[in-house]
Amino acid sequence: MSTQREQADAFLAQMNQFAETMKQSVGVPVLLDQKTGAALWWDQREMKLRFIISIEKTRKFFEALAEGKLLATKCKKSGEILFPPQAYCPDPDDEPEWIELPKEGELVTWTVIYTKPYSFGHYPDYTVGIARLTNGVQVLAWVRETDPRKLRAGMKVKIEIVRRQPENYLTYEIVPAEE
Repeated sequence: MSTQREQADAFLAQMNQFAETMKQSVGVPVLLDQKTGAALWWDQREMKLRFIISIEKTRKFFEALAEGKLLATKCKKSGEILFPPQAYCPDPDDEPEWIELPKEGELVTWTVIYTKPYSFGHYPDYTVGIARLTNGVQVLAWVRETDPRKLRAGMKVKIEIVRRQPENYLTYEIVPAEE
């Protein structure tokens, strides 16, 4: 059984082959949209995208993950808690401070991701959910449960800091709590 990424690669190879045929026939890599019949330019140049984003103003969040902590920012005047943490409060006259979030809560909702972005195609289908922590903050994250039929709205969950493989970076997941 092939992965979604392998299926996408096979589809792209077919499209490239068709585009080559069109270039031989009409001189340009034009395809027709199957739904609308509109002419589409098929750019055959592959673009790999990597990016670098400054995290300097939220760096403390990433450093805290290494200590097993989940941080948010809280606006000093309004008391609004921002997660993921933000460098600035919505009110320009307010300023954020760092707070540690509780790691216990309940599952609000979830969905299984069957159709993944290309860069996630190497993962098997996965579940993403929203947990409401005991302080009311809602956290969106992967849910560590291989059988989503076992999930229930309102069930007790916890947040765990983990290393996502194969990339080997720190992140956090929602984990059903032992009952």
